[in-house]
Amino acid sequence: MYSERTLIISGSEKGLDGVIGFLKTCGCGSVAVVSSGSEARRMIPHDDYDLILINTPLKDEFGHQLAVKLCESTCSGVILICKADLAEEMVNRTGDYGVCVVSKPLNKQELVKALRTGSAFRHRLLTMQKENNKLRAKLEEMRYVSRAKFLLISEQGMTEETAHRYIEKSAMDTRRTRKEVSLEVIAKYE
Repeated sequence: MYSERTLIISGSEKGLDGVIGFLKTCGCGSVAVVSSGSEARRMIPHDDYDLILINTPLKDEFGHQLAVKLCESTCSGVILICKADLAEEMVNRTGDYGVCVVSKPLNKQELVKALRTGSAFRHRLLTMQKENNKLRAKLEEMRYVSRAKFLLISEQGMTEETAHRYIEKSAMDTRRTRKEVSLEVIAKYE
């Protein structure tokens, strides 16, 4: 499946039913449609989409700046659909941000390729985001442990090694995380 949730931003309703039908046959679940960039900007912070297709031009803007913004602020795969004579220029303007550009008239094989690429981008971004969250949590724990060790050294006269062992042993003995033990130490001495 390419996408559970897809958003189409299109300034024109021409051919929209055909594209929606094609997306559903390709494995896209629910498909929402909006007609302007401003409408999309209001929706995006509240909804999470796997794929976003922008059929240019939109009612209130062309759409390439919106595509870049969406790539920077979401984990969605973003596909920009534009006229063939503008495709190369759009690739130059948006390619570095991860936008897939597909030219009109739509070729089903090219659209399928873009859907696969967009899904791959999303999967890769979500994997990186998950790893980033793990690293942030680890860093946060290290900060608390360091602060607690400092307090144990300064308030209890422990060595760094002894303070470290105290936190580790307390965490093991009470079946809590090092962060929880460290927060308890910090609360006691601050």
